[in-house]
Amino acid sequence: MGWFSKKKKASPDPTKSKDVFVQCSRCHAHIFLEEWKEQVKVCPRCNFHDRLSARERLDLLIDAGSFHELGKDIRPGDPLLFADARGSYAEKAEAARAKTGMNEAVLAGHGRLNKLHTAIAIMDFRFLGGSLGGSTGEKILMTTEYAAGHKLPCIIVSASGGARMHEGMVSLMQMAKTCAGVARLRQRNLPLISVMTDPTTGGVSASYAMVGDFHLAEPGALIGFAGRRVIEQTIKQKLPDDFQTAEYLQEHGFIDCIVQRTELKSLLHSLLVYCGCS
Repeated sequence: MGWFSKKKKASPDPTKSKDVFVQCSRCHAHIFLEEWKEQVKVCPRCNFHDRLSARERLDLLIDAGSFHELGKDIRPGDPLLFADARGSYAEKAEAARAKTGMNEAVLAGHGRLNKLHTAIAIMDFRFLGGSLGGSTGEKILMTTEYAAGHKLPCIIVSASGGARMHEGMVSLMQMAKTCAGVARLRQRNLPLISVMTDPTTGGVSASYAMVGDFHLAEPGALIGFAGRRVIEQTIKQKLPDDFQTAEYLQEHGFIDCIVQRTELKSLLHSLLVYCGCS
């Protein structure tokens, strides 16, 4: 049979292939996949904490079967009918929904953390960079309002590149809106625990992420407002290599504790017990 008439072998089904290793994004070490999963995407060689989806964090922190979602059907608005050279905002939001299976960049609700009832909001960087838009802020506010109305503690896990500029002033107003929700918790003597992951920047770091009663962060997380290059160009100075890392912020008193991902649930439980939650 001529070479040009031979039947091509069927390509292997990628859904049936089994990867044995994953490669760390920082140190490039090859890690057994099962070990990677057991360590919740933390590199055992260099302690690099890879990013998690909102659902993965939910499974890590909240007792199985106890979570009740709030605002599930809330979706981004498009007040400016924004579009640029790469397409419309509406198209980008739809692509993000298809990619993540979420309607917004935050998963909001309430559930049990080691049997302690708590309200919780978890951001997902995969959805438009975890940006803070009108409906994102609405879901954060919804979480704090539920906590205030039911006398519950509140946990917010941040992962964001900042304000969603596709929505203009509507996006920027979410900083004040979410902080108002945090203030209502404070009026009722209810704790807000802020967990900052990589990255927590821009309008999120300048609002609810930094006004909690407890500020926790994962090792090596990027936390800050403006980017390094913008700051260096503004002040005409070279910044330290570890600038805007969780370790730098802890050293300068901006956060209370850096916690390993595998120990986060235990520490959150201890803080909730300390605050008298049940």
